[in-house]
Amino acid sequence: MICVHCHEDRILDYKQGLFELRTAMITRRKISRRALILAGMTGLLAGAIARDASAAPASQNDPVAIINAIYTRVAKGEGDSGGAFVIENKAAKAKYLSRSLVDLWAKADANTPKGDVGPIDFDPVTNSQEPDVKSFKVVAEKLEADKAVVAVTITGRSARAKPSDDIVRYNFVRDDGKWKIDDISGTIDGEAWSIRDILNESLKELA
Repeated sequence: MICVHCHEDRILDYKQGLFELRTAMITRRKISRRALILAGMTGLLAGAIARDASAAPASQNDPVAIINAIYTRVAKGEGDSGGAFVIENKAAKAKYLSRSLVDLWAKADANTPKGDVGPIDFDPVTNSQEPDVKSFKVVAEKLEADKAVVAVTITGRSARAKPSDDIVRYNFVRDDGKWKIDDISGTIDGEAWSIRDILNESLKELA
């Protein structure tokens, strides 16, 4: 009887050992699967972050993004600070404007008689001499590989005489791979104007 009990105990121990081994293997498999899933998710997340990071610089130099950034600054506070920061000096012009427009502007300024106001005597960004920008809407009217046209509709606290006066258009070109403003245009009392036209006309008058 003692030997029988010993044999049965060994069988039970063997079965228990098999059970524990299977349980351990199943647990390890579950852990391995979870580890693989987590590793895969981490890899996907890292890839997405890397793609977003690499795409960020391009979006910052997109014509629509450039204009949005300009008008976000213009509309701060009471919206009466204007957009002089775009054209106030050589560094500002070099940052925002095409080399062609910068050169034309410099030529027109150089030909302005000493003591006279330059050919651009208003704020083209807000199409006014007294900025009033409560809100704005930016729309890309044309986007090509090396050219773009972006229109901004300005809403002020006071209504303008003509609805078209609320719209300012920006012609963009690529300079050394970067988008730059090549012209700004709009209307005043319904009469069309553009920066290039004004600068060129000033040179003709002084010729």
